[in-house]
Amino acid sequence: MPAAPQRSRVGEIPVVWIEPEAPKARRLVIWLTGFSGSKESTLGQLTTLAERGYVALSFDPYQHGDRRIEPQPQLVSRVRGNIRRYFWPILAKSAEEVIPITDWAVHQLKVLPEIGIGGTSMGGDISVAAAGVDRRIKAVSALVATPDWLRAGSFEPPGEPDAAALADFDRRNPMTNLDRYHHCPAIAFQSGADDRQVPPDAGERFVEALKRGPYKHRHERLKVNLFPGLAHGYKPELLQASIEWFDQWLKPGLNA
Repeated sequence: MPAAPQRSRVGEIPVVWIEPEAPKARRLVIWLTGFSGSKESTLGQLTTLAERGYVALSFDPYQHGDRRIEPQPQLVSRVRGNIRRYFWPILAKSAEEVIPITDWAVHQLKVLPEIGIGGTSMGGDISVAAAGVDRRIKAVSALVATPDWLRAGSFEPPGEPDAAALADFDRRNPMTNLDRYHHCPAIAFQSGADDRQVPPDAGERFVEALKRGPYKHRHERLKVNLFPGLAHGYKPELLQASIEWFDQWLKPGLNA
């Protein structure tokens, strides 16, 4: 059985992690919460990942969990009232925080410097963006998430960005920063075929664009799984598909 969750801070960022029982190698997977959740929201997924042999870690994204700047209802109301102004900075800043989190994990937890990352909805958005920030990320699995922060076709009103949010978008939106993926991390989208909040076609467009560019000879490193009948939500099959993806692209490297 995995060990009990452990907690610490990386600077101002609260982290929680679960150690596997007698791991053969210390391979890290970061797993991130959906919007308005916290690192504690992921404990079930972290436990499952640790049972598979991974050091499984989560942190509170920017303005989430122990880092909230307002009560939960106000967070939800503010961000949903203007997604482009208030959500884009959360995605960009959280993606950039993966660098110090991974630095800390490599030195303090003694994990290997080739990691996996994933999450649900917002956590998946952050994970895809983070893969364009930190080249140590070798595998990504994004659940009901998007690489296109414009979210064309979503039923949610997008709002309008201010200058700071637009700068975050320009710097970190995966769809418009394809050149950041030349290191070809393995990226999978686990998407609801009926998702109208975060339409799954963005993942398909992103994958096709990468195949024409940085992944021209690495098509096998990209995948979109569409789950029939699933809208914007979570079910265990998405996590299982993620674990299989991590096993495929992280564990073989141990014997390379």
